[in-house]
Amino acid sequence: MLYDRRPFYIKKYYLKLQALYVKHFLRPQLEHLGKGFNFIKPWHVELFGSPIRMGDCVNVIARADSNVRITLWSTREDLKGINIGNYCLICPGVRISAADEITIEDNCMLANGVYITDSDWHGVYNRIVPGKIQPVKLEENVWIGDSAVVCKGVTIGKNSIIGAGSIVVNNIPPNSIAAGNPAKVVKQLDPEKKITTRAAYFANPEELFEEFDRIDKYLLHKNKTLNWIRTIFFPARGD
Repeated sequence: MLYDRRPFYIKKYYLKLQALYVKHFLRPQLEHLGKGFNFIKPWHVELFGSPIRMGDCVNVIARADSNVRITLWSTREDLKGINIGNYCLICPGVRISAADEITIEDNCMLANGVYITDSDWHGVYNRIVPGKIQPVKLEENVWIGDSAVVCKGVTIGKNSIIGAGSIVVNNIPPNSIAAGNPAKVVKQLDPEKKITTRAAYFANPEELFEEFDRIDKYLLHKNKTLNWIRTIFFPARGD
């Protein structure tokens, strides 16, 4: 479709259905889920293991061809688990696989297809044991680019950016841009420039969501139910 042909009330029902799905099917699998969450197509989000925790205003986007998978595989006790902070963005195809501890602090952004793991999952010489396990930490406001891989034992410093397709096997200092395989620092951020985080976007969540409603009402107000149904079953040029 070139345009969203849904009437406003249909879109509102769809958004409520998504929120209901999260509360009924995903929230029980999480040790904690904060307020203001937004899951897009949550039926394509896969959760496994415990504990998995998510903070406030987390935005998770999934697609039928790019499921989001957040999993904790271990028989060990006292796991620290997967901890995702406030205002984080998780895009389609992201996989977060932990054997013990992965920490993603506030305002982090994970682009399409990012993979984060704290384990080798198999030994180099003994392929039936989990291999080395070392905690992973993304400090506040880290941005991981499309299809990048963050390996075990890595800490990525505050505000740093990882280029698309990079393989991160060593620590990255704060306020850096790193890229390559293995990822190396290629640039430092300007310390004189202010960094605006996702927290600013959610400074007033109620007002933000009201603004979304106003925009949707304006964009969709001419859409009619019968025409929307026609575009589903009998799409025409220009729909």
